[in-house]
Amino acid sequence: MRCPFCGAQDTRVIDSRLSQEGDQVRRRRECAECRERFTTYETAELSMPRVVKSNGSREPFREDKLRAGMLRALEKRPVGSDRIEAAVNRIKKRLLACGEREVLSRFIGESVMQELASLDQVAYIRFASVYRSFQDVNEFREVIDRLEQEPSPEEKKNQGDLFNAETDA
Repeated sequence: MRCPFCGAQDTRVIDSRLSQEGDQVRRRRECAECRERFTTYETAELSMPRVVKSNGSREPFREDKLRAGMLRALEKRPVGSDRIEAAVNRIKKRLLACGEREVLSRFIGESVMQELASLDQVAYIRFASVYRSFQDVNEFREVIDRLEQEPSPEEKKNQGDLFNAETDA
């Protein structure tokens, strides 16, 4: 690794550790020439699948397009940027985990809707109205009714797992 300060080729690793969610290695390095220290990050280079749109055309996956769509739905909503980034990362991991060279745009759209439903119900409805091309108020009402019947993300967390609960017999 070349030193970013003096350009020398000889640098050594002082410390290595996993960072973020364990999918990246952080390395502290020191230049043998100028003794400056710097940090590098090592990640696996994985190629995202191409996106097959509904009209049959294909285009490269664009993370910025995914993020922009989610941010548009979440505009003026009380959701922190760290939660949004975590949702974007989960969608990317889902895409990589499918192991396909191409994925349907519908798969991405459904993944976004799943993430938005757990982040913010208003954002979910905003995204769904555009994604599913709602034509009238009744379609909004159906989605809202379905959301009202489902437990909130907080309620889901607080519910115990019935299959793991011990029973008195």
